[in-house]
Amino acid sequence: MAQMSRFGKLPQLLILLLLHLSVFASAGTIAGRNGAKNSRQAACTNPIIRKEWRTLTQEEQLDYLSAVKCFLEKPGLTPASVAPGAVSRYEDLVVTHIQQTMDIHFVGHFLPWHRWFTAVYEKGLREECGYKGAQPYWDWTLDVNPPSNWAKSPVFDPVYGFGGNGAFVESNGPNDVPGRTGGGCVADGPFKDMVIRLGPMDDLSGNPRCLHRDLSPYFAGRYLGMNQTILTISQPDFGQFTRVNDGGPSFDDSGLHGGGHYSVGGTFGEMGDLYASPSDPIFYMHHTNLDRVWWSWQSRDLQNRLTDISGPQMLMDYENLQAGNVTLDFKMSVGLNAEDVTVRDTMDIRGGYLCYDYDSLY
Repeated sequence: MAQMSRFGKLPQLLILLLLHLSVFASAGTIAGRNGAKNSRQAACTNPIIRKEWRTLTQEEQLDYLSAVKCFLEKPGLTPASVAPGAVSRYEDLVVTHIQQTMDIHFVGHFLPWHRWFTAVYEKGLREECGYKGAQPYWDWTLDVNPPSNWAKSPVFDPVYGFGGNGAFVESNGPNDVPGRTGGGCVADGPFKDMVIRLGPMDDLSGNPRCLHRDLSPYFAGRYLGMNQTILTISQPDFGQFTRVNDGGPSFDDSGLHGGGHYSVGGTFGEMGDLYASPSDPIFYMHHTNLDRVWWSWQSRDLQNRLTDISGPQMLMDYENLQAGNVTLDFKMSVGLNAEDVTVRDTMDIRGGYLCYDYDSLY
């Protein structure tokens, strides 16, 4: 996460935690809207297909980026009494992530919650901004070697991507991300003039600033390569799978999740802020690929892994000293953005409640 000069003086434990860092189901991502009953929908007979960013045509890439900008401009639903800084539909989701940060990370429902969160975002782009495609993913394993390729990824293209790095900001803080190369405002691309209002951390009051990125090719090479991906997918059960994906409480013990955040956000970028990381649209590209990693793991033994769930209900409570493990009936919320669901509802991406698939798996 960003060094203390950005976030202020924090308790050591918190620093360590931060470092861990209407379409029917047959034709769309999810069925239902605010207030709808949480019930299994019609069978998924025509799932939308999520594709890797570089396989989209330039027209498809521009259509997606246009839909994101539309979502950024649409008036939000969050009351000012809850989050004075939130003004757009895009920020409605950022608010939800900020409010639940300490409840949705390093827990058993981390992957189910983020699968639902990303599907709700995808649904918003499709139903509210006219996007016809599915949420793309970013297969970062294609960009990590050699390190010089990282900043050249098509995802960072200034025209057909999300723009690139920020200018280098000098820093020698004790919590700096290893190998960081930027830290300033994103200098090009469709989000060059994007105004970030929420964060840093859990600040919802409104703090207008530019979008920052602080790319770390070193961190990407260490934690986003095919070796780390294979290590994650090779785990025998969900409990071990999600622990390897999450990683541990230091940069030296990261996993795929932290690897994506810190290799883009570094020390000063929004992607490196555990709370407000969805402020950078690349967040959804990264988490869609994490979902693809999970579905790749599930698909190796669907009969058993569609119901394999475990892990603590509370942050890093791996010994269950505060609460029990997550079950299929554990309830999850994304606030006013969609109806509440259970973990069970999110286990099968083609199960009816969700209705999408991937063009390829690991």
